[in-house]
Amino acid sequence: MVRKRSWRMTFFVFLLIIVALGVVVPAFAPLPSLSSDSFSRFHYKHKSEKKTEDAQKFEIADDMFWKDRMPFQIIGGDLHYFRVLPEYWEDRLLRAKALGLNTIQTYVPWNLHEPIPRKLVFDGNADLETFLKLCKKLDFLVMLRVGPYICGEWDLGGFPAWLLAIEPALRLRSSDPTFLSLVERWWGDLLPKVAPLLYNNGGPIVMVQIENEYGSYGDDSSYLHHLAMLARRHLGDEVILYTTDGGTRATLEKGTISGDSVYSAVDFSTGEDPWPIFKLQKEFNLPRNSPPLCSEFYTGWLTHWGEKNAKVDAEFTASALRKILSKKGSAVLYMAHGGTNFGFYNGANTGSNESDYKPDLTSYDYDAPIKESGDVDNAKFKALRKVISEFTTAPLPSVPSNNMKAGYGDIKLHNTAFLLDILNFIDPTVVVQSERPVSMEILGQMFGFLLYVSEYAAKGNGSVLSVPKVHDRAQVFILCPSEDNGERPKYVGLIERWSNRAIDLPYLKCVAKISLYILVENMGRVNYGPYMYDRKGILSSVRLDGSILYNWKMLSIPFHNFNEAQRFNPIIQAANSAFIEIFDRKYPKDNLENISKEPAFFSGHFIIDKINNVKDTFISLKGWGKGVAFVNDFNIGRYWPSFGPQCNLYVPAPVLRQGENLVVILELESPHPELVISSVDHPDFSCGSRSSSLHQL
Repeated sequence: MVRKRSWRMTFFVFLLIIVALGVVVPAFAPLPSLSSDSFSRFHYKHKSEKKTEDAQKFEIADDMFWKDRMPFQIIGGDLHYFRVLPEYWEDRLLRAKALGLNTIQTYVPWNLHEPIPRKLVFDGNADLETFLKLCKKLDFLVMLRVGPYICGEWDLGGFPAWLLAIEPALRLRSSDPTFLSLVERWWGDLLPKVAPLLYNNGGPIVMVQIENEYGSYGDDSSYLHHLAMLARRHLGDEVILYTTDGGTRATLEKGTISGDSVYSAVDFSTGEDPWPIFKLQKEFNLPRNSPPLCSEFYTGWLTHWGEKNAKVDAEFTASALRKILSKKGSAVLYMAHGGTNFGFYNGANTGSNESDYKPDLTSYDYDAPIKESGDVDNAKFKALRKVISEFTTAPLPSVPSNNMKAGYGDIKLHNTAFLLDILNFIDPTVVVQSERPVSMEILGQMFGFLLYVSEYAAKGNGSVLSVPKVHDRAQVFILCPSEDNGERPKYVGLIERWSNRAIDLPYLKCVAKISLYILVENMGRVNYGPYMYDRKGILSSVRLDGSILYNWKMLSIPFHNFNEAQRFNPIIQAANSAFIEIFDRKYPKDNLENISKEPAFFSGHFIIDKINNVKDTFISLKGWGKGVAFVNDFNIGRYWPSFGPQCNLYVPAPVLRQGENLVVILELESPHPELVISSVDHPDFSCGSRSSSLHQL
């Protein structure tokens, strides 16, 4: 009994931590030999520095890359430090080395490093300098993609969401003066950290990318030239700056930074004939300064919720890579290792309009040769390694075995607290009131959920509720507050961004006005295309029977995100005894059907008896609806097995510990009838109907 009580108190403390963030935070809160004709090289020097002849150099000349005056073929791969726990960075890099790669390419997401204005984060999962030094230690070169826009299936394409709270609205990815001033400030923080790690300074960085695939987005050449100027100011003249654009004339014309000695690289679909594209690439580089480089050679593809998990044939991929390497072209595998969108950082895409919304999975496995959990014993790794070995002079390192994984069995979830019950314990001063609903970003909230509360007078035949613009998914509840009979808020419907429809509100006999609750989930901001200005929450008037509904209260429920420090909310801490009373109750199974649509917390634990039994695992949520999962206070991401295809969430061993491990999930709509989840030793992408497929090769 004592142990049981202790565990419940542990759960309570954990629940406070993840719920406590509901308080509103302040808003601003072997190749040919070298030609003797070397005059055409990119060879830049700092005006204030003198370089010795034996200094490290990485250059372009004679349509080739040159490393320390020797011809060099880039055989690289994208591996994003922010999608892998730091404890596993070396493990994943060693697997990339065994694949035969000599170069690592990675993005730098602005939003990870400056989550709120002027609060810079360069430690933990955001310790970029340590990652780059590790690449150097393992003898990798680095191609660094500093943005400020990165795309990458990452929330808002790497832009911090607080940019969306600025009024008047910024024009992202443009020469908007306010936007550029913020980019200048950000790069003023970032690039001085990067400069000592440039190759000519003894570090691993040989190339720095400006923007990303801009030719597919806009044609503001002033913006691109300004970025190049900023980069040169901080990094000097010797580093190779580059752009990446799709391999068409239209995209290269808009995305190339001509006249500023910026090298133009290309990307294209796997299986396309690369050499006509490389020929086109030459037209957008200086004469004899266009080594053929596919800077995103796709080993797989992304997957959205509701789609079939993307797969690309191993031999097909390997054959396409051989076509590039066999003629001395260079390529960077996108991805070499995908990793995981931990927390709330997944991005999203849109189709023909902004309502055609497609959020990305928590898993970013990408069907890459190094799988999400680091596995390399697969057909794609073997096929690509075989091809790469044909174009390297030194033997490749031996292939490491897969990391051990464990299934710790079924985990019974025992206790619950209803999310809407937090309203009973919130100090009114942390609730924002407004005549009309406002967005998350205006409230200073970047991720998670936002609860909107209003009230209306009952009508005998019920009412019709419409919310024309919701980003992204809203659950609607009603309650008669004057009836003190233990009734829970009644779920009445769902409004989704991609299938918006009006909801019939049933008649409730109530002497007072009826309370209306709309819980909106931010499912990830659009990271690509024309609809990137993607504020979250209710973005329109709310209408009841055709008339605008006024007088709203708004409560932020952001939870903690990946790489975010935990914070306690003293207001909620003061409600300890009441919350203990709530979650000490067993979930009322006899009334499960009536309240299963109300968001609730469930928790359980599992034991790892020995330290050497702490291994990677996956949490299977088959039979559950939709929600967010936490393990030992770490946000492992979103789950949605009812929609699919991802059933299991990856839990790296560093998240776990010997002894008791606590799992808490916020289930939004339909808990498993047996209130059980499982720890298993494998991924699973077999859930849901998977009625569509974005990109299959």
